[in-house]
Amino acid sequence: MAHLQSRRLGDRRRRDAIGGVAASPGQSRVNGPVKPQFLLVPRARAGERLDSYLASCPELGISRSRAGRLLAEGWVTVDGEVCRAAHRIRGGEQIEVIVPPSDAVDPEPERIQLDVVYEDDDLIVINKPRGMVVHPSPGHHAGTLVNALLYHCGTLSSLGDEYRPGIVHRLDKDTTGLMMVAKNDAAHESLAHQLRDRAAGREYLALVRGVVLDEQGIICAPLGRHPVNRQRFAVLTPGEGKDAVTRFRVAERLPGFTLLHLSLDTGRTHQIRVHLAHLGYPVVGDPVYGGGARRLLEKQGLPRLSGQALHAFRLTFRHPRTGDRLTFEAPVPGDFQAVLDALRAAQPD
Repeated sequence: MAHLQSRRLGDRRRRDAIGGVAASPGQSRVNGPVKPQFLLVPRARAGERLDSYLASCPELGISRSRAGRLLAEGWVTVDGEVCRAAHRIRGGEQIEVIVPPSDAVDPEPERIQLDVVYEDDDLIVINKPRGMVVHPSPGHHAGTLVNALLYHCGTLSSLGDEYRPGIVHRLDKDTTGLMMVAKNDAAHESLAHQLRDRAAGREYLALVRGVVLDEQGIICAPLGRHPVNRQRFAVLTPGEGKDAVTRFRVAERLPGFTLLHLSLDTGRTHQIRVHLAHLGYPVVGDPVYGGGARRLLEKQGLPRLSGQALHAFRLTFRHPRTGDRLTFEAPVPGDFQAVLDALRAAQPD
């Protein structure tokens, strides 16, 4: 039934596009008729994934990620049938493709300094500074990590969408620390698979307001968009949000604050920040969920933070080509360290 509905939806979208009308809610409007393109699959390509084959066709000029979206949205048929991205071609099929206009603009390479921790032909590990957005988005078309990486690396994997080439995982704008980025599709698939299977480790340090009494714990609380403020995320009732699991242990207790060591079983947007705020221990300096923790530092005459005290300090994974286990660490930023030093100095004897 689902396949039949998908096929009907694809038929309708193709008719609409050829006629020059709106594609579907949430899709760019197709202004004017779009001519379908027809491909005859060579026998030599038998066994290849459909999305990979489409991305290799120069006449289409699309990335593998966009090919996957076109397939999911019904813009592609194989011998008249809507197929999934993972469909294996046999050779000899006729493929019809409609590539509707995209609102996305390919990011431009920009000469922006990067703190490179490790680099080879397959991947690069960088220490992201505070204030740097990871990838272009509405309102952030330039000056992002992706722009810097395109200049530094030349090419990145094509598995991210147009705005996110090479990006395997993300850090929030004001979160500092280690990120791994894939230079080719094989590396991207391997690293993403390791993250999904929890074979790769991401560890964080966070300074939170309040003294955490438990030595360690696991936060299991589903996350989703806040029901009122859609720019924020919140803990939702079971069944409404996406599963999210954060593990923590106390690294150090300081006067009025706690330094936590955290790791993720899942990687939801704002996960650590929302989970800790939900427990009543917001990250110091968090402008969205912090609840005035930054002002508390200022009232106590402590050094000023330029952003939130959340740092991805350790990254562990297997190299996608060699299988070697790699571990990288990065120290906390200077202002974060200055706050820790001041709090330690204020500890009673």
